[in-house]
Amino acid sequence: MSINLINTLAQPLRMSAKFVNQNEQASGLSTSRFVQDTASCFVPKAVFARSKADLSENALLEFSESFLVYYVPALLGEKFARKIFSKNLNKSEKNLVSKTAVELLKEGTSANKKVMPVKAAIALTATVIPLIEFALNYVKNIFTLKVFKKSNFNDIAALENNKEDKKQQEKVKNSAKKNILRAGTVFAGALALAGLIFKRGENSKSLQNISEAILAPGTKFFKNNVKKQNFFNKYFSLDFNSQNGKLVLSKGQLTSCVLVGGAGYFGASYDRGKQNFLETLSRFPLVGFYIITGSDLFEKGFKKLLHKSGKCKEMIDKNLNTPDFSKIETMAKDLAEKNKTTIETEYKKLVKQKVLISGVPYLFSIGFMGFFVAGMTNLFTKLRFNNDKKNVKKM
Repeated sequence: MSINLINTLAQPLRMSAKFVNQNEQASGLSTSRFVQDTASCFVPKAVFARSKADLSENALLEFSESFLVYYVPALLGEKFARKIFSKNLNKSEKNLVSKTAVELLKEGTSANKKVMPVKAAIALTATVIPLIEFALNYVKNIFTLKVFKKSNFNDIAALENNKEDKKQQEKVKNSAKKNILRAGTVFAGALALAGLIFKRGENSKSLQNISEAILAPGTKFFKNNVKKQNFFNKYFSLDFNSQNGKLVLSKGQLTSCVLVGGAGYFGASYDRGKQNFLETLSRFPLVGFYIITGSDLFEKGFKKLLHKSGKCKEMIDKNLNTPDFSKIETMAKDLAEKNKTTIETEYKKLVKQKVLISGVPYLFSIGFMGFFVAGMTNLFTKLRFNNDKKNVKKM
């Protein structure tokens, strides 16, 4: 992006342009998703916080989760696991590790027998991320119990202010410890499998099959159905994506974090009472679906609407693809020559289109998925609680 051209834009558009460009240059989904999910999840919860305990545990959970999901996978996969498990590969084989398993299987290279087990071992190491997210929900319960001496969600959500039940506190604490240990045990098993695949995968047909199932489940189980292949490879593969030769967060890893983390959400909320569980039940499916695929569906639908109406035609092609921000300057020069206008004029027009295409999905996530869902779930929790109280009095 040219410094001179970006500085010709008015301040609001310039800031928006820099934000969009920075997100595109970030590693994989990490930075853009971190900002989007933090804005759409924590900020609304902070605004609608019902007590200090409610605000504190939401801050702990949301920031820890976002950091875990959007930064740790790349750090763990690229900086740690890749170096350890790739040590016995030659230079060309090490380069193949950055390719997705789906690509390697399509190419059918002779090195696959060595590279696929290495990739599977790296992917299994990264299962620590969803498992920590699972455990975080129980860490949150212990945190609130230790700091605020509260285990009853009705009190935490300021629905009532009753004296804490010691038996309930013990139940919450013991359940948390048990489930944190359970997550650790599962990860120990994943590490053991990673070690086995790394050591013997090259010469074992069974371990080769397991590696393929971990990295490309669609290709492995749906050989005659392309749609199912693509779906399962996209949403259920534990393989990393690659950007500029480096391992980064994939959609499949994001899905595993949502699903495994969701199990922790429901379990930890169940421990703290009916209203906590029902609030989680009303919020999580919608937010989880949006995080996994809803944002993509909305972005695609929005681009389709713009394309149909003839808007942003320079930035959206017939396949609904948009060029990277780094290409806008070159496009502006070509359009300026074609339309007999200035580069600055065309650059400004293209940047406006790019910001619109990228910005509306962000605003939707903050407005609807953030404030509306947070406000709605809090309101419904209060209504359910009051309704239960009325029903008890009638009995």
